[in-house]
Amino acid sequence: MTRKEILLYAEITREKYIHTVFFELANKALELSKKIEGCEISALLICEPDRIAQYLDGFKQSGIDKVYVFENEIFSNYDTNIYSKIAVNLVKEIEPEIMLIGATNQGRDLAPRISSALNTGLTADCTDLDINEKGQLAATRPTFGGQLMATILCKNYPQMATVRPKVFKPMGENAYRETEILRKGFDVSTVAKGVEMLEFFKTVEDAINELDSAEIIVAGGRGMANAEGFALLKDFADKIGGTVGATRAAVEMGLANKDIQIGQTGKTVRPKLYIACGISGAIQHVVGMKDSDKIVAINTDENAPIFDVADLGIVGDAFEILPQLINEIK
Repeated sequence: MTRKEILLYAEITREKYIHTVFFELANKALELSKKIEGCEISALLICEPDRIAQYLDGFKQSGIDKVYVFENEIFSNYDTNIYSKIAVNLVKEIEPEIMLIGATNQGRDLAPRISSALNTGLTADCTDLDINEKGQLAATRPTFGGQLMATILCKNYPQMATVRPKVFKPMGENAYRETEILRKGFDVSTVAKGVEMLEFFKTVEDAINELDSAEIIVAGGRGMANAEGFALLKDFADKIGGTVGATRAAVEMGLANKDIQIGQTGKTVRPKLYIACGISGAIQHVVGMKDSDKIVAINTDENAPIFDVADLGIVGDAFEILPQLINEIK
């Protein structure tokens, strides 16, 4: 018998913060819980000892009813085998109706291992969640290369989904709750350790292209034409403290790495300022950036669909306009 409980995975970053996607999931879980009578929201936290005090206020402000905490020095680095075993054991114990995990690199590794061990379904890379008239989790994600959106139901429990960062807004108003902390034990020696982390190196690309947390994004599409076009975007982005993004078309042309692709088949972003250069505005791209606070579009085609979502439109050639802006900034 499943409990009316939504379990969220609270991922800890390498910088020892809770990943922002958790707070986005918490806000959505509050919305979903209103459609499930008597539903509680809980979190799974796997961390080093004496860390819970650092995170407790965040849990309270996010409306989390209780946190299941697993503490051990060995949890300083993520380990697939150990983390998945902890999650599987907890789910078997508490039997939640729904489990949600952020579609981060870690979440994409962890979630399928949990669902496979529990013999339940998993809807990955979701862009929306709802509870249908039968009380089931209705998870929506892109399919057929981003050409269609599919809403998927899971027939087994827990109903599982991973959700892209920046799809939902974090922390709604009046979400505060007195969170209960439940410390749990786990014998790590029972799990065979197949891989050991010796050292971690952060690449230059990773440092530059952190789209999930970027406040300013300068994105290029097919209209940027060549490598020189994206070098120009990079120069401009550096001048204004921004990060470079790309459309699927630009990625397929070999102008940009898939890691910085924005849209249905890439990342969903929500920066304070989004500058779209040489981007036509296909719906597959727009759904990934339409919730940006301010959108500026530069395109030679005055009828380009991107102008329909832009706060400010500039009809012109980005190859001419960006150098002028760079000179003004200098």
